[in-house]
Amino acid sequence: MRIISGSARGRRLLSPKNSLIRPTADRVKESLFNILNGLIACYDNCRTLDIFAGTGNLGLEALSRGATSAFFIDSHKESVALVIKNLRMLGFDDRGRVIEREALSALRSLDKMKAPFQLVFIDPPYRQGLAERVMQFLATSALIDGNSLVIVEISSNELLPTAFDNLREFDRRVYGDTAIVFFRRIPEENPNYKSPIPNPEKTE
Repeated sequence: MRIISGSARGRRLLSPKNSLIRPTADRVKESLFNILNGLIACYDNCRTLDIFAGTGNLGLEALSRGATSAFFIDSHKESVALVIKNLRMLGFDDRGRVIEREALSALRSLDKMKAPFQLVFIDPPYRQGLAERVMQFLATSALIDGNSLVIVEISSNELLPTAFDNLREFDRRVYGDTAIVFFRRIPEENPNYKSPIPNPEKTE
């Protein structure tokens, strides 16, 4: 597990000692950020939110590519310790904030700041319905706006609605047993918006 690009390119991240933490595979992360490169002009002034952060893999990659700041949320002590160590090891601790709390509780607190994030990563344990609950909250929160991209990692066999109010799926990629789903907020004047990609693309 390593940083793929940016100021910390090639640096290896500290990994979990048990199977309870499931970091995003390097090949999936590389494909994900290749897609993001086509959606984001640059990472400057990009505020990032990494929910169910695990090792901090996704938020750290965004910081390496120039994101202004990253908030990491996880309720497990080992995950929190790993994120803090990885931030310090990469020299990003001045741009990262780690919150040891249950996801929805942490999001409710952050919502009071009324400051949207441009990139939101959601990578919960598979098949527990956690992604759907977080998406339901985000859809009506001040944590995202029309410029935000929300990326959800789930099992490829897991069902996730394509719309949460006006937060709509616009792309989906499948890599083996992992699916990466992209959402953004659609203006209310487009109530009939449908995903331009009805058939998910499979990548082996």
